Amino acid sequence: MTAEPEGLVSAYASDAERDAEATVRPKRLAEFIAQHRVRDQLDLLLRGAMKRGAPPDHILLSGPPGLGKTTLANIVAAELGSGIRTTSGPVIERSGDLAAILTSLAEGDVLFIDEIHRIAKPAEELLYSAMEDFRVDVVVGKGPGATAIPLDVEPFTLVGATTRAGLLTGPMRDRFGFVAHLDFYAPAELEALLQRSARILGVPITDDGAAEVARRSRGTPRIANRLLRRVRDFAEVRADGVVTLEVAQAALRVYDVDDLGLDRLDRAVLTALVDSFRGGPVGLSTLAVAVGEQSDTVEEVCEPFLVRAGLLARTPRGRVATEAAWRHLGKPVPNGTFSGGVAPAPDLFSRDPDRP
Repeated sequence: MTAEPEGLVSAYASDAERDAEATVRPKRLAEFIAQHRVRDQLDLLLRGAMKRGAPPDHILLSGPPGLGKTTLANIVAAELGSGIRTTSGPVIERSGDLAAILTSLAEGDVLFIDEIHRIAKPAEELLYSAMEDFRVDVVVGKGPGATAIPLDVEPFTLVGATTRAGLLTGPMRDRFGFVAHLDFYAPAELEALLQRSARILGVPITDDGAAEVARRSRGTPRIANRLLRRVRDFAEVRADGVVTLEVAQAALRVYDVDDLGLDRLDRAVLTALVDSFRGGPVGLSTLAVAVGEQSDTVEEVCEPFLVRAGLLARTPRGRVATEAAWRHLGKPVPNGTFSGGVAPAPDLFSRDPDRP
């Protein structure tokens, strides 16, 4: 039997992952678990627009990765019965790129721009007139002979998603008629989500098995669904196919997910902070070098959960391991270790020159 090339196998695997994720995504607001306030507000917005026979106001969704911003954008289009065009901020480098997208939209379409805070400035300025007046001005030529040609855009609804709402400019934020922030899920909500995903994927799972996976999913649906697929693999290969409490615990040990949901990188950050820097404070870039990762990865992937779990604190002087971090790593807590709550005042005469 001829072996598949490694790259081809990886492509098949990634395609399967995307297909599985798309399968378990809810298609309607009624199927969307948790985020009850946002869901009710969106329902009112969409129903009111449909009664008026006009596109709803532009929508901005903010929150950490994996909470359902892309899913909600697709749900908005499905509820309206309209098409959706998907792109992302970093892809739109020139205003002409955005103009081509906008002029190709049909009436009532939804334009979804992920990571909208990273859109280029010229494209952002072009987007202002499109959002307000459904018109774009395309500049033809250069220098004194340049001419602005106005082009009409069909009425549409822009759905913007961002993980860094603070990086949005004021003029951009003010042009959205509806702004919502998505919060992390409670364990009970993730358990209900996992039960639904398991039914769709045909994975036999017990209540305590679902609760165990939910507890270690860091309040994030994307992580919960990913862990479910990995636990399913373990159950099918090394057990009888049923995800029980014992099977879930054994599988998550294999995949380096501990009792709090920390993975290998999370523990590496805490271990470096405790072992190499005696609990801190230490600057972000120094900590990132210690674990062999980019600063942005540590700041955006690891830190939000570590701070929320009370294991790490960000102070004016740098990152500090809390008492809970020392205990979680099974190490004795030194005297004077930061216990959480209000961060200690900075020492102005020994400030860490590294990025805090």
